[in-house]
Amino acid sequence: MEFRDYYQILDVAKTATADEIKKAYRKQARKYHPDVSKEPDAEMRMKEVNEAYAVLSDPEKRAAYDQAGSRYRPGEEFQPPPDWGTGFEFSGDGAHGAYGDSAEFSDFFSSLFGQAGGGRSTGEHRARGGDHHAKVMIELADAYHGAIQTITLRAARLDPAGHVVTEERTLKVQIPKGVREGQHIRLAGQGSPGFGGGTAGDLYLEVYFRPDPRYRVEGRDVHESLPVTPWEAALGATIEVPTPAGSVRVNVPSGSQTGRKLRLKERGIPGKPPGDLYLVLEVVLPPATTDKARQLYETMARELDFNPRQGMGA
Repeated sequence: MEFRDYYQILDVAKTATADEIKKAYRKQARKYHPDVSKEPDAEMRMKEVNEAYAVLSDPEKRAAYDQAGSRYRPGEEFQPPPDWGTGFEFSGDGAHGAYGDSAEFSDFFSSLFGQAGGGRSTGEHRARGGDHHAKVMIELADAYHGAIQTITLRAARLDPAGHVVTEERTLKVQIPKGVREGQHIRLAGQGSPGFGGGTAGDLYLEVYFRPDPRYRVEGRDVHESLPVTPWEAALGATIEVPTPAGSVRVNVPSGSQTGRKLRLKERGIPGKPPGDLYLVLEVVLPPATTDKARQLYETMARELDFNPRQGMGA
């Protein structure tokens, strides 16, 4: 997926004010609106203009987009990092405060802001403040034991001159034991203030686990990479293994190979029912960096009748 430069699409500077962005959008809309434009690619260009305006006219999206785009150039290969959007506070009902008609927009837009619906209905609850949403990253161990975290959220707004500015607030959050990735933690009354004395909206924190090369999580099941020596795999061994729930002793069966899974029932993320922990064996060879190590490998090469490529054919 290529990185899209929304400022370039609207032909505005990155320091443009809200009024300048609105004027640029109207100019581009007059040029590319399919009803009046004679450009052969008018419909496609109009979609790009609408998408760019949907982001740059929204202080929250613009602030998050600016952070994501600080290291990319137009057309450069782009993939949102796992912690994308962490710490940004979005208003609206979408997981990332998505624009209402995001289905009409590109995969690039969806990868940043999702495809959930936009603003809050004001019919039945017009006196209540709007809900806010934010993404938070936690350690996998926090889901096993629970934790109290101090998080800092940034909310964007326009200053009197029409420039985007961000404000920070810090909250203490109880991470419940057994929380799953993608689950929401509701903080009552931490959204937008109510209108006319109405109650404040809520803040929903969407939980994700910090990337760790040792673990892969599927629901409540956890897959942990377990390095073992060639002799532990070949001969079998009882070894101590650190896990998110604490150290455990496990038996490695003799004749094990890389990729073999050892299932520890109900050692995954706690819940009803709890998940399982799968230890995925990875046979690691010691380096031949000493004379003794090279001699051992040379002895194995001479005396072991072993060909791992046997049966592969010509």
